[in-house]
Amino acid sequence: MAKKQTKAGESENQVVRDVPMACADEASAVAFLENLRWGDCPCCAECGSVDVYPMKDRAGGREKNYRWRCRDCSTRYTVRTGTVMAETRIPLRCWCHAFWRVCSSKKGVSAKQIERETGISYKTALFLLHRIRFALADMENVRLSGTVECDETYIGGKPRFKGNNKRGRGTKKTPVFGMVERGGRVHTRVVPDVTAKTLKSAIREVVDNQSAIMTDEMSSYRGIGAEFAGGHQVVTHSAKEYVRGDAHTNTAEGVFSIIKRGMYGVYHSVSKRHLHRYLAEFDFRYNTRKIHDGERVRRAVESAVGKRLMYREPEYQTA
Repeated sequence: MAKKQTKAGESENQVVRDVPMACADEASAVAFLENLRWGDCPCCAECGSVDVYPMKDRAGGREKNYRWRCRDCSTRYTVRTGTVMAETRIPLRCWCHAFWRVCSSKKGVSAKQIERETGISYKTALFLLHRIRFALADMENVRLSGTVECDETYIGGKPRFKGNNKRGRGTKKTPVFGMVERGGRVHTRVVPDVTAKTLKSAIREVVDNQSAIMTDEMSSYRGIGAEFAGGHQVVTHSAKEYVRGDAHTNTAEGVFSIIKRGMYGVYHSVSKRHLHRYLAEFDFRYNTRKIHDGERVRRAVESAVGKRLMYREPEYQTA
């Protein structure tokens, strides 16, 4: 099939062509997000009915809040309703800009950069990006199969004083455990420690028992091979062995290198409290690396539906 011809400087992806206007104009941003969320079949955000209509102003155009109304349940709603964008006053053009930058920047985008590019405050930009990261997190049970590489790393600041070069265990850095399906998906998570109990529990939770496990020689992995049909192969990094036939953890280390370049070069400093959200962002980009940036934006917007991140968890009192 012949590749579709486009004009010079014009993307063949419709989402990419629509993004510039969506980032600059509020009406265009609304139309852009409504199209990504509902396509040609808008429906009620409350009951799912398709018997809905856009509310109009006296001049016959869309009313200022761009609301819809459902004829079945009488609910008034917008494209924000039921998403991470709900109950915020941040213009939708800023949300569109942030979704695009998060999805098209391989190592991420900082809140300061979003502040400069959109004109919103730093705190608002950070609020916005944390909600996008929450949307990108895979809430379903992840199952990896085939050949799965497992490795751990530590994320934190560099030594403050010259000569203090201790790395990993024994420092205040945060341990992160990663499992990578060769040619497929990745799942990273913050872990309290790198003991056998913690790491083996994570592997059992995420990796299918018909898989083959690849790790380095750390003692925490010993004995895990008996639980998986493909067994467990080890490479001895301390003896400068990095590849032995099919056994290596280079894919996992490649994932960690992208994360660390983003942490050091873009974010500079990430608190332990929010590190898991940044890992979700890197996981999403890695897991969608084979698709076009425009399609990645579409998936990100779709993943924002049905999720809500509160300023704080609601407090429930018992009588």
